[in-house]
Amino acid sequence: MRHKDFYDELIEYFFKRQWLAFHCLVVRKDAVKREFHGNDWDLARRKHFTMLLTNKIRRALVRYPEREHEFRVRVDPIASRYKKADEAVEVISNNVLNQEFPNTNPVKSVITRDSKETPAIQICDLFLGAVMETWQQKATNPMKIHIRSEIARHLGWENLDYDTRPEERKFNVWYFFDSRFETRKATTRSVELLYPYPWNPNK
Repeated sequence: MRHKDFYDELIEYFFKRQWLAFHCLVVRKDAVKREFHGNDWDLARRKHFTMLLTNKIRRALVRYPEREHEFRVRVDPIASRYKKADEAVEVISNNVLNQEFPNTNPVKSVITRDSKETPAIQICDLFLGAVMETWQQKATNPMKIHIRSEIARHLGWENLDYDTRPEERKFNVWYFFDSRFETRKATTRSVELLYPYPWNPNK
């Protein structure tokens, strides 16, 4: 397979570097109650993205209250008719977080970047593509199937058909569902990293 060695090395590089992490939110379209978002798919997507961001930042603020925090967010162009969607995410995230952590404004910037010019976003795209192709069960390309298998191997899994526990730091898949309207269609599984963190993620 073309570029197999490159992707294998890239995946291994990610899992060996403690300062790199991947977190994503999986939301099935039929699980989104549009009436809660003004019957607006665009608004719903932006809300879910902001929810993911604020949730992750909040966990960092709670875990390390003695540290000074500053978050700079770089995103692919947000699929939205609202031209200032990135600015809205910054403002709303800070407003939400300031309710619990007054006057901190931890999100210093949310800036749109072209993924072709931003390696960090390209790595995210690789992992996000692998996760979503697993959940959508669409991938037939042998290289894509291999990438999914290689990522799963580094997680101690046989495939990517799971979501992770909330405290998982390195590779976190958050399957969103509303228990008021549906039963959970995902199996949560612990991660056993091929290259473990030197600290206990539960502390």
